[in-house]
Amino acid sequence: MRSVWKARHRLRDHLEKTPLIESPILSEHSGVPIYLKLETMQPSRSFKLRGAFNFLLSLTKEEKNRGVSTFSTGNHGLAVAYAANRLGMRAVIFVSESVPEGKKAALRDSGAELVVTGKSQDEAGEACHERSQNEGLTVVPPFDHPEIIAGQGTIALEILEELPEVETVAAGLSGGGLLAGIGMALKYTDPTITVTGISVEKGATMDESIAAGKPLEIPEHPTYADSLLGGIGLDNQYTFSAIQKYVDVRRRLAEADIAKGMAFLYKYHHLVVEGAAAVGVGALLNGTIQPQGAAALVVTGAGIDVESHSEIVRDYLDGV
Repeated sequence: MRSVWKARHRLRDHLEKTPLIESPILSEHSGVPIYLKLETMQPSRSFKLRGAFNFLLSLTKEEKNRGVSTFSTGNHGLAVAYAANRLGMRAVIFVSESVPEGKKAALRDSGAELVVTGKSQDEAGEACHERSQNEGLTVVPPFDHPEIIAGQGTIALEILEELPEVETVAAGLSGGGLLAGIGMALKYTDPTITVTGISVEKGATMDESIAAGKPLEIPEHPTYADSLLGGIGLDNQYTFSAIQKYVDVRRRLAEADIAKGMAFLYKYHHLVVEGAAAVGVGALLNGTIQPQGAAALVVTGAGIDVESHSEIVRDYLDGV
């Protein structure tokens, strides 16, 4: 837990707190107060900036001078590119071919070097590690590292400060860095707070791995929540055990319910968010999760272009 407070101290000169707003309609729907933690308001438009900044700030002077690299479904890459740019560091970002064009374009515009390779995040990761070893770059892991986990855990500190009566916190579950950090901070504060992770219906690697009792490789499938795709690494060191320890409830969400969550946030809160950011709302709307007290849903990112968003939500706006 000390690592989360250290991250909070490091980040205070670089990042502002993100808004925590109540959703009157979701509160009425659920019968308990429902709040939205808007990580979409980060400069890079996702929660990933917390972990990226914390990791880069923890590097030695020599490591900073050589530069960094990472492999990402998009948001982590954007976060590393933004943080590196602000700190005057070189960054090389590797993404798989499955990453949407909108995210690739944003990475190209970020000032970082973009490398598109492989069919999956794991394959992009292999290419990243090979080049980084050759060029002396420090790899910034997307999720499986204590400094990344600690950075994401600062979200929980902000929620607890503004909503000390919170009883449930829900967010998307993929590699596990987000909920490992949030879960650690919440459970250290009060073990009775319910931590809920929501995965895609197909390609839920972390959920499948926990069910099997060991890290697995799972094929990826097209989804509105592409940020929730990707492996967790067969040699996972931190997030697999942390999710086992800190996440109380794991659920999966169908594509239609992800789209409904996106449509709801657009219609009632004027928010354009990616699918992964809307899984908490989608799960609440269809009854997959039913909080018994004040709840915070982490709206994780806005890594989607307006045209793609419009195409997804168009058929669901009248139904939410």
